[in-house]
Amino acid sequence: MTATGWFLFFLILQIVHFAGTWKLYQKAGRKAWEALIPVYNAIVLMKIINRPVWWVILLFIPIINLIMFPVVWIETARSYGRNSTADTWLTILTLGLYIYYINYALEVTYIPERSLKPRTATGEWVSSILFAIVAATLVHTYIMQPYVIPTSSLEKSLLVGDFLFVSKFHYGARVPMTTVAAPMVHDTIPGLGMKSYLFNDDISKKNTSWMNKFQLPYMRLPGFEDIKRNEIVVFNQPADTLRDMNDFYPDRNYYKPIDKKTNLVKRCVGVPGDSLEIRDGYVYINGEKTVLPDRARPQYSYIVKTNGANLSPAYMYERFDVTDNFGQRSDGSYYFVALTEESALRLSKTPNVVSVERQVEASGRPNPRLFPNTKDNMWSADNFGPIYIPEKGKKIALTKENLPLYKRIIREYEGNTLQVNGNEITINGQPAESYTFKQDYYWMMGDNRDNSIDSRYWGYVPFDHVVGKPVFVWFSWDKISKNVRWDRVFTTVNGSGKPVSYFKYFLIAVAAWIVFGFIRKKKIKK
Repeated sequence: MTATGWFLFFLILQIVHFAGTWKLYQKAGRKAWEALIPVYNAIVLMKIINRPVWWVILLFIPIINLIMFPVVWIETARSYGRNSTADTWLTILTLGLYIYYINYALEVTYIPERSLKPRTATGEWVSSILFAIVAATLVHTYIMQPYVIPTSSLEKSLLVGDFLFVSKFHYGARVPMTTVAAPMVHDTIPGLGMKSYLFNDDISKKNTSWMNKFQLPYMRLPGFEDIKRNEIVVFNQPADTLRDMNDFYPDRNYYKPIDKKTNLVKRCVGVPGDSLEIRDGYVYINGEKTVLPDRARPQYSYIVKTNGANLSPAYMYERFDVTDNFGQRSDGSYYFVALTEESALRLSKTPNVVSVERQVEASGRPNPRLFPNTKDNMWSADNFGPIYIPEKGKKIALTKENLPLYKRIIREYEGNTLQVNGNEITINGQPAESYTFKQDYYWMMGDNRDNSIDSRYWGYVPFDHVVGKPVFVWFSWDKISKNVRWDRVFTTVNGSGKPVSYFKYFLIAVAAWIVFGFIRKKKIKK
């Protein structure tokens, strides 16, 4: 929906509110016109229902307002004596239109000093749950979001089974674009397997379906730092669809709203304005080989030959920290998807090992799976580029040769029409020999170089897809050993040196708080 559309929708809501409540405002000693003035009418209503004025702010926060509107409807009905269970259900099931019945058909009396305490234990329980959800959703959306590492693309830096807190405020919290959705879940309701948001996924109805009219334009609150090169970032996968997120085609459309695309976590190896190239699996930025942070432990694939000895998963896990799958080939050698260079060197010195050879995919053969996903793309995952990473406000010359690199940006991410007729490129119906980017873009890759679906496959990550910055591991579960990794619990994601657990300090703080509360209660009793 456009800004004009949202404005008209807001005005219609004010008229609906006025038509259904003006007599109730009068019975509360207010003027009828006060029910019509936008925002002011909400402030007055809070006073009528004896609720704090700051509740008005919650009515304008996406997702939160879906919880607050029913609460305000129920509170309004109860302020005029309609507090039975039937009244509550009628208010909810009619989406607040039951208040019209109260306003016009019933002779009700305003109760200025009504008790705000729920009359039943169930009512108190429901009230507590609702406001716990409101508070948690605010934190989840604008401050800190929990996240679990599902795959091994950053293995050894972040492990499968790590539970993270992801900061929304470092880069600036993104205002939800999908306004009608279940709180505190992503794209699916757990246990039910149902889509958690209102949106028509039929691409032919993307711009016409009424369900898609409730989308907000992209907005982000100010952050206090920019994404730095080689930082770990959580983002929505640009190429995610409801079909197959691992198939990349050049002219494919996207079916999910941006904020409901799959959340991924990768390392940002290239920032806006960088020239990036991958040579034999190593990343080069502006011609210089990237030096990763000391906590980063990139992994590569290897062929390991033994003297006939078997390499068991348990042995490789305990001695060489191998957590990805490996298997024996027909010639008796072993193919390892992921080994750190340090582990590969130690393994090569093992008596039963004959050789350890790193696998590097050469370029020069067509590979349409790799970005820019063209049939004549000759890059490989280990030998890629060079490419330019677009920067907001920067202009590039457009040619038929370089257009595949930027086509998805121009058309999908920045909302232009694009056509190519022979050697002529037209954007929004006008011939174009250049293009100026509207936002920053990033290049995200996994440390597990040969077992990571990342920017090498789908291309640039727009800034409007960035979710936040992982800052803290609050729990870690090893699925192989079935044990808690206590040395990773309450550790920071960033920083230098070996991660240090602050779990014992947390336990000390909790114990001190319990003791303080016990002593305080005893003093109050005296």
